[in-house]
Amino acid sequence: MRISFLNPQGNFDPRNSFLASHPDFGGQLVYVREVARVLGKMGHHADILTRRIMDPNWPEFEAPTDAYPDHENVRILRIPCGPDTFLPKEELWPYMGEWAEGVARLYREEESWPDLWTGHYADGGLAAALLAEASGVPFTFTGHSLGAWKLDLLLQDSEDPDDLREADAGYNFGARIEAERAAMARSAAIVANSAAERREQYDHPAYRDTVDAEDDGRFAVIPPGVDFGIFDPDARSPHEAETLAKIRTAHERDIGPARRSLPAVIAWSRLDPKKNHRALVEAFARRSELRERANLIIITRGLDDPLRDPDSAPEEERPVLYTLISEVERSNLWGHVSAFSLSGQATLAALYCWGAETGGVFCLPAEYEPFGMTVVEAMAVGLPVVATKNGGPRETTDEGRTGLLADPHDPDDIAAQLLRLLSDRETWQAHADRGRERARERYNWRRTAEGYLRLSEEAARGERRGDPTFPLPEFVRQPDPAGLPRLKSWSRVGEPSNGQRQKG
Repeated sequence: MRISFLNPQGNFDPRNSFLASHPDFGGQLVYVREVARVLGKMGHHADILTRRIMDPNWPEFEAPTDAYPDHENVRILRIPCGPDTFLPKEELWPYMGEWAEGVARLYREEESWPDLWTGHYADGGLAAALLAEASGVPFTFTGHSLGAWKLDLLLQDSEDPDDLREADAGYNFGARIEAERAAMARSAAIVANSAAERREQYDHPAYRDTVDAEDDGRFAVIPPGVDFGIFDPDARSPHEAETLAKIRTAHERDIGPARRSLPAVIAWSRLDPKKNHRALVEAFARRSELRERANLIIITRGLDDPLRDPDSAPEEERPVLYTLISEVERSNLWGHVSAFSLSGQATLAALYCWGAETGGVFCLPAEYEPFGMTVVEAMAVGLPVVATKNGGPRETTDEGRTGLLADPHDPDDIAAQLLRLLSDRETWQAHADRGRERARERYNWRRTAEGYLRLSEEAARGERRGDPTFPLPEFVRQPDPAGLPRLKSWSRVGEPSNGQRQKG
């Protein structure tokens, strides 16, 4: 079987040269790369199709074909469109029709279509819809993130039409949401990471007349996998010594001398109000027993000492830091809490291993989390978790059987769940063992690849199908960079979805 992964903005190369160094080169690339490589190892063929860039600043993406070493069944195929230079994903929309035509031309020259197209992100989904129309081959759509939710997040509670127009002009939300709607309606199946993601994200008002989030025939929940070459308690990270040195330095700077041998409650997520760091700090402030048993470590990216230097943070992150500092000062938590910078998966794995070896706990107190890969990665190395009960962690922890769930709006409940692990070594070990077993069993890339194979077979038998009559966006037929569709009103995307507007 041959499955073709469509990622116009992806820019894959054998050395993963720019992974995580640009907003367009993030987790989606890892997802596609790992699923494709596992399919190849299983004896199937996988093509990763992306955009060709002929730009001296990006020489890695110039060759029309490429491959990963030791993965002979996997091809990287680069198709040009628009100008030769690199373009961010927000500027690719006028050229999606041209790119899809180039992909179709390649397969016609080879005289063989794939068995399944799978479109990733909105641009890949739109390309998949175009290619399914040209070839008659079905496609799946994996959104990864949805434009309407990102727009809600950017606007928060703003009702100012100028804010909407500014956001739309910067990110081309009008084109993105039209592309997502077409991909959802026409796809044989929509792939979601979790049932929570399916029911919350796809129930947004922008998509309700396109797809029914409760329709089992339109969705497949296929969780992503963990890289067990990195997140393995028996593997030694190449960044282990560097990470341990940073932890020691931060302890000596921030943690009282008598407390430095205590385990840590580790929080790792972006500084966003919805990630709810404040409730975790309040849990420490309210419960003296929690302070007696553990320190609190908050990991940030690019901020070496954010609790003492909050103005070094990007402007949108400063309100979170100001709130945390206020609570630390009010509750006299100096000496109990440390915040410092770490980045990269190997470094994160080393931190988690240190946390597990010293009897610590990982905590994700977010108000809502669609999936929660950091929870699964912590489980994979044997670091027990306390996570929000709202969203994907309820599934990843098997309803709290392989990790504890807490009410993110109740600091006392967060503290109580943390203490269940920190005050009882047998409970700690049981959750460490069960979490590691569940991560291995359910969140591995082979299982993800098998999910796509199953969808391909079901679509081929006609058991899954979309609506091929749903209109495609006009801009793919008549490309014009100045004529992309714009959002016409706030009500187009911003009305609450089952009271969950702030979850995005």
